[in-house]
Amino acid sequence: MSHLRPLDPAFPIDRQLGIDTSPVVLVNVFTLDKADEQSFLQVWQDDAAFMKRQPGFISTQLHRAIGESPTYLNYAVWESTAHFRAAFTHPEFRSKISAYPSSAVASPHLFQKVAVPGICVA
Repeated sequence: MSHLRPLDPAFPIDRQLGIDTSPVVLVNVFTLDKADEQSFLQVWQDDAAFMKRQPGFISTQLHRAIGESPTYLNYAVWESTAHFRAAFTHPEFRSKISAYPSSAVASPHLFQKVAVPGICVA
C-alpha cells in the first residue's frame, strides 16, 4: 500500500498501538481508484485471511460505499490492542502491504466501546 493517512493526524495508528486496552475495534477506511477495486479486494481478502489466523482476532467485515464511490470501510474486532499490535507489526503482514494497488490509501484507527445510558452498553 502506498499510503497510510491517519484518521486523526494528532494520534496516528503507531501511537495507538502503544496503549494496552481491550477489547478494541479497528476501523480502516480505504480510498482507491475505481479501476483498482478488483485487485484491492483480492489483496484485502488475503490480508483478512492472515489476520483471521492470528491470536486475539474475533471478527471482521468489509463494507463498500454505496453508489459510484470506490471507498471501503473495514472494521475488525480484537481481544486487545496487544493482539492487534502483534498481528499488525508481524513481518508477514507488513510484507503484504506492498501488494495493495498504488492508488489505495488506508486510514486505520482503533476504538473502544462507549457506554451511553439507555442506548449503548460498554
